Amino acid sequence: MEISTQKQIQPPTMQVEEKVASPWAEAWYSFKKNKLALVGTFIVLFFIMLAVFAPLIAPEGINDQKMSVRLQAPSAEHWFGTDDFGRDILSRVIYGARISLWVGTFSVMGSIIVGCLLGILAGYYGRWVDSIISRIFDIMLAFPSILLAIAIVAVLGPSLRNALIAIAIINIPTFGRLIRSRVLSVKEEEYIMAAKAVGMKDSRILFRHILPNSMAPIIVQGTLAIATAIIEAAALGFLGLGAEAPNPEWGKMLADAKQFMIQAPWTMIFPGLAIMLTVLGFNLMGDGLRDALDPRMKN
Repeated sequence: MEISTQKQIQPPTMQVEEKVASPWAEAWYSFKKNKLALVGTFIVLFFIMLAVFAPLIAPEGINDQKMSVRLQAPSAEHWFGTDDFGRDILSRVIYGARISLWVGTFSVMGSIIVGCLLGILAGYYGRWVDSIISRIFDIMLAFPSILLAIAIVAVLGPSLRNALIAIAIINIPTFGRLIRSRVLSVKEEEYIMAAKAVGMKDSRILFRHILPNSMAPIIVQGTLAIATAIIEAAALGFLGLGAEAPNPEWGKMLADAKQFMIQAPWTMIFPGLAIMLTVLGFNLMGDGLRDALDPRMKN
């Protein structure tokens, strides 16, 4: 009796590799689930589109004066009404988005560059370097930010460019202290110790390892700081230390319209709403980024 032994051929086991999402992909997924953050992003994008396509969207020129329609209430012809020179407020609000976003974005970028550079040096080298830079930050933070900005503009002279410089300077300590605290924790990690052990230069360690791993809080703070910078620019413009006439800066528009607050309230309402919505958009987006990028906020 022949017993045939047949080898049972088993199908090869399929090894299913799980795709591991990158931290940035996880952050984007978490950000998309935050409805308020998406609303804020939509508001910010809306004002960015207004600023970019202002020449195509604005119904009239920002300095077209028509005294015959001076202080005209909102109508089908002038949706936001007209100011005391008969200029279309809608057109000026649209062009004002360019100035406010320009000041807010570039002032914060300057603050990030200088603040991160000083904070990295203070946190990485420590000792007397840390002491000197930290004392400078403490002195700057001892003054209320708007008063320090007023003092800087008073020295440099009232103009939109000097207002941008003042706003950038007063925000340097915020980013400097933030990146310093981050560097103090990151530089003790094992991969930084290994990089030092193999003789890697400090500049390479700082800008290729420490700085990229410290960007998450900087991105969050930068987004929130743009909202603050827009308010500060409007405050300086309202005080006559920012944009000069006839530039359609929102704070300057509020200053020009305050004497017509009772007679023509729309001259103040619409620039004020533009400031409020822009700041709200950046704050909502910044809160969403904080929740998405901060591991402590994740379930």
